[in-house]
Amino acid sequence: MNPVVKYLASPVGRIIRVVAGIVLVVLGLLVVKNVGGIILALVGLVPLVAGLFDFCVFAPLFGAPLSGPKIRAAK
Repeated sequence: MNPVVKYLASPVGRIIRVVAGIVLVVLGLLVVKNVGGIILALVGLVPLVAGLFDFCVFAPLFGAPLSGPKIRAAK
């Protein structure tokens, strides 16, 4: 199992993804504005939703399951 995927699926990794997602959404809507801000906010929704619902969008790229609990259970 890739150590980056294991870290992203850990509780600390989930918190970092949620916080990063919130920051990107806020920056997009309040700082950047216009079309670029909307795109940044939409991109920020990906790590936010992934962290909240406990899945890792990068895991399948490394041959790991999408589900956070399955990643943590793997050795």
